[in-house]
Amino acid sequence: MNLPSRHLLAIEGLHPPQIANLLDLAESYVLLNRSGKTQRDLLRGRTLINLFFEDSTRTRTSFELAGKRLGADVINMSVSSSSVNKGETLLDTAGTLNAMQCDLLVVRHDQSGAPLLLAQKVDAAVINAGDGLHEHPTQALLDALTIRRRRGRLQGLTVAICGDILHSRVARSNIHLLTTMGSRVRVVGPPTLIPAEAARLGVEVFHTMDEGLAGADIVMMLRLQKERMNGGLVPSAREYFRFFGLDAARLAKAAPDALVMHPGPMNRGVEIDSAVADDPARSLIREQVEMGVAVRMAVLDTLSRRARRNV
Repeated sequence: MNLPSRHLLAIEGLHPPQIANLLDLAESYVLLNRSGKTQRDLLRGRTLINLFFEDSTRTRTSFELAGKRLGADVINMSVSSSSVNKGETLLDTAGTLNAMQCDLLVVRHDQSGAPLLLAQKVDAAVINAGDGLHEHPTQALLDALTIRRRRGRLQGLTVAICGDILHSRVARSNIHLLTTMGSRVRVVGPPTLIPAEAARLGVEVFHTMDEGLAGADIVMMLRLQKERMNGGLVPSAREYFRFFGLDAARLAKAAPDALVMHPGPMNRGVEIDSAVADDPARSLIREQVEMGVAVRMAVLDTLSRRARRNV
């Protein structure tokens, strides 16, 4: 698989065949995982370090599970109890990790560009598990796999991404991936939560849910990232749900068979109603979690194979 580098730092820059190949490989891991079988020898003797500077449940756990299912030695570094919390710089951390001679490094950081900096300083293959407001590439891949499995394609679908677009690295990665693969992408939210450059990314911008959801095939909700806000960008949670929350009445504006997604964690009653989130006929939220393990297995597989070829 001819990826542009030995790292996976972003979706931007990937071409359709590269994305399709990753999704195809992930599909094979879905089937393998459901069969109860594993490939314990694929990453045997290799070390995967999860380095998370931000809290995470789904992403860190799924990378850990993916690594273990492929036979890697997996280490979860707790930043709160590490030297980083004592003042060590990111570059010093890179030197320490390099001395450990790990093979795969999964990084989540609150600053955009931190995984790129580490990739320039370590010998390991670096995977971006979310950096600041930049990107979250494996989330976009798992979302695309989830959609493709249910719809059979990505090209020609209308996907509405709704909510806090401004602070969402998930939205940015999904916009890059879906537009590259031929989907029609809309972003929906209050003007204060839509980035100024949104239209330049090849998406349609809407400021009301009724207009943005009209005829949509996929409705992807995003949480309000209050930890990244300076305040004053949205009214109360109650008022936000009134205008931008997804409930059954709003979902009825979309295509009759529209499907609902959410990268998690969900704020029920803020951006999504529980009845919609838990609807087994319309919600893909639990399936997204399952696809996350398969996609991360595919990424670890691909980057480790490339590393072996370069030895």
